[in-house]
Amino acid sequence: MQLVPPLTGSVLHRPAVDGAADGGAHPAVEMLTVRGVNFWYGAKQALFDVSLSVAQRSVTAFIGPSGCGKSTLLRLLNRMNDLIEGTRLNGQILLGGRDVYGSGADVVDLRRRVGMVFQKSNPFPKSIYENVAYGPRLAGERNRQRLDHLVERCLKQAALWPEVKDRLGASALELSGGQQQRLCIARALATNPDVLLMDEPASALDPKSTQAIEDLIAELRRNYTIVIVTHNMQQAARVSDQTAFFFEGKLIEVGSTAQIFRQPREKQTEDYITGRFG
Repeated sequence: MQLVPPLTGSVLHRPAVDGAADGGAHPAVEMLTVRGVNFWYGAKQALFDVSLSVAQRSVTAFIGPSGCGKSTLLRLLNRMNDLIEGTRLNGQILLGGRDVYGSGADVVDLRRRVGMVFQKSNPFPKSIYENVAYGPRLAGERNRQRLDHLVERCLKQAALWPEVKDRLGASALELSGGQQQRLCIARALATNPDVLLMDEPASALDPKSTQAIEDLIAELRRNYTIVIVTHNMQQAARVSDQTAFFFEGKLIEVGSTAQIFRQPREKQTEDYITGRFG
């Protein structure tokens, strides 16, 4: 059964991560591990016994209908839900083998290592340069030469440098929506993270800007671990190595993107991917 046709240039046709393409001699290293996570907003339980792992230098897509828990889990990965009063979690979330909710965990360092790009681009009302330099400055970097180098590197990584290199002092708010989103990605990269979380990063963008973001994800996965929430089935198939399908707070199925879209094990997954509900 083939539910989604092969997509030219998509991740489905790229070699597996960390040597899996050469017979699995070098198995993928786990960057993130979620073990038996249950989560509540006050009295309402939003996640039920969720367990999955995310390999280093890979892209994992969270899919499912609105309200299924995918964005909740994404925000748990860097403790963004700590900012909401009355929340409660049990289970474990490990980053590089260490529990990010364990005693003594450094939340500031966690958010440096696990960057976040939101659905709506949110550049600071500062210059393009200062948007990227903000995090390093906050961490104590004052050397202008190092900051210049870092800003250029991050803007190049975000595929934005050619478009802004001659106007770094201009307001970030003057950029187009797609450029602002790439600037937010550059800003996230400036703290040298291990993981990038992306919550519907292209949902508010036009098709050309969406393509630019997807191309950027394909490049960034060479050096970063990426977890993306998306409602767009075709986008999930194009950009991800692994896909996790959620429904009503439960992880229904997780597997390689090729397997999930072509031969899902669960009928509920098949029904969602083929548009029977959701």
